[in-house]
Amino acid sequence: MSYYKYHVFFCTNQREDGAACCADFDAQAVRDYAKDKIKKLKLSGPGMCRINSAGCMDRCNEGPVLAVYPEGVWYTYVDKSDIDEIIDEHLLHGRVVDRLKI
Repeated sequence: MSYYKYHVFFCTNQREDGAACCADFDAQAVRDYAKDKIKKLKLSGPGMCRINSAGCMDRCNEGPVLAVYPEGVWYTYVDKSDIDEIIDEHLLHGRVVDRLKI
């Protein structure tokens, strides 16, 4: 069994050469929002959820991106309402959000 039920990685990479990257979409602020929401819902910690920042996840043209493990489901998102949907559907109820899946 995993240490966390769900481990969520948000790409927050900023490319130095000006190429497209997740940081262009305010990925760090969105990751912070998700982390705060998970804490408020009392879903954080061992056996539950962990929200982490990640460096480049090499899917820049599909960004911004996040990945949920252990399933290995990759999502893109536009705004915080998409993050709310991922939290509610996937992290709370175990249902993949097909419309955001990449």
